[in-house]
Amino acid sequence: MSNLPPVPVAGIVGTEVEPFYATTVSASLTCGDLPKSLAWYRDVLGFTVAREFDRAGKVFAVSLRAGTVPLLITQDDGTRGPDRVKGEGFSLQFTTAQNIDELATRIQARGGTLESQPADVWGARVFRLRDPDGFKLVISSER
Repeated sequence: MSNLPPVPVAGIVGTEVEPFYATTVSASLTCGDLPKSLAWYRDVLGFTVAREFDRAGKVFAVSLRAGTVPLLITQDDGTRGPDRVKGEGFSLQFTTAQNIDELATRIQARGGTLESQPADVWGARVFRLRDPDGFKLVISSER
């Protein structure tokens, strides 16, 4: 139960319901080359491996963590075609108390390419980059 006030359904008076109240969000990204993506998230960004999932001795997914934030990366099985576009229409924002400029420098030193250099945006320090499959990531300081 949340402390949020009830809201009317579609603006109809007398139909108040409790609003949706999530406590976390997790993402699962489908990768064209799982070993390449794993190396990038682990070695370039600094994620840790929480768990690997295998089927018949072959890894098909890896659960990663950036602090307390989970991210699942999975191997694309090819059923939607080899040219399936990934990462369009959204971005993932990771907020951290770490020094944004130092993170950007470390990522670049490890072979990462930034789409934007660290800058002050709406009260936060922010930079942007893409993973090997084109998924857009935003690394941001707390406001």
